[in-house]
Amino acid sequence: MSNHRLSRRGRYIAWSATGVVVVAGAGMAAQTSMATTTWPAQRTYTGRAFDACTAPSLAAMKAWNTGFYGAAAVYIGGKNRGCAQPNLTASWVKSVNSLGWKLIPLYVGAQPPCQTGSNPEKLTTSTAASLGASNANDAVAKASALGMKAGSAIYLDMEPYDFTNKACNDAVLTYVRSFTKTLRAKTYRAGYYGFSSSSAKAIATATDRTNLPGNLWYALWDKKNTTTTDWPWDPKLFTDHSRAHQYMVNSKESRGGYPITVDRNAWDAPVALVG
Repeated sequence: MSNHRLSRRGRYIAWSATGVVVVAGAGMAAQTSMATTTWPAQRTYTGRAFDACTAPSLAAMKAWNTGFYGAAAVYIGGKNRGCAQPNLTASWVKSVNSLGWKLIPLYVGAQPPCQTGSNPEKLTTSTAASLGASNANDAVAKASALGMKAGSAIYLDMEPYDFTNKACNDAVLTYVRSFTKTLRAKTYRAGYYGFSSSSAKAIATATDRTNLPGNLWYALWDKKNTTTTDWPWDPKLFTDHSRAHQYMVNSKESRGGYPITVDRNAWDAPVALVG
């Protein structure tokens, strides 16, 4: 099991309980409340991406720049972020970007009230909306401080929970909508990481699509490098460069003498705008 976001035990309990192109409008169809804003052109990356608990050193990123991966997800903030990030600075982001890497900002926000395990920050029915807004404001501040400009996508991390628990799921959706609405008000694109069995499914199958994220990164550990053939939901959803698939976890790999344990992702979605 991957332990990048919650503790290894926490993720196990939660689980068991339940080429770059710039495209001006890609991924926008599923997003609402954006028509009156002039948005920077979206930067879309299509290819393999990895995420690791801690952002690797610059030397490691240079050694790993072999073409197998073209993007890396980095944990920019959130009280539930699992690892310290000594390398993740504005200087690091600028240097890595200059090497050609695309970066995927990931924010580990408040987690569901019905989620098993203890986390530093959990949402409730009464705090969902306010926490969604405050977390989004913090995510934008963290991204901006790292040099990730307006127009970047920020992916909200939601770990597994019992989405058949209506009260819990309703609270999560309230939180996600508030987070998304606040991001968009600051001209950042909204993305969401979740599990195909629960947290991502809740977004993909929601009847009311208002203020839901326009980009969905789903965890389905089937070892298939695709965002299409194993897509579990309505094929009309999250089209036009709006999908990512975490297909393998805890892959121990080494390049140029730098070993890193990573999760592998098939990516066809927006990334950060840096510079």
